[in-house]
Amino acid sequence: MEVKDSNGTTLADGDSVKLIKDLKVRGSSSVLKRGTVVKNIKLTGDAEEIEGKVEKTVMVLKTMYLQKM
Repeated sequence: MEVKDSNGTTLADGDSVKLIKDLKVRGSSSVLKRGTVVKNIKLTGDAEEIEGKVEKTVMVLKTMYLQKM
């Protein structure tokens, strides 16, 4: 399985990515701002999702909103 970001660049465990769009967090009133960096990502079983720590919270993010750094 190959996981790609919004530009088609291949992602791997341990990569750093940044958000390309403001995202609302489900179940919370907070918003993740565009340009937020997510370091040391982990791949999940889904090619369209990654797992990363944002503001001390582990979140699952869609790869269509990410850009590899």
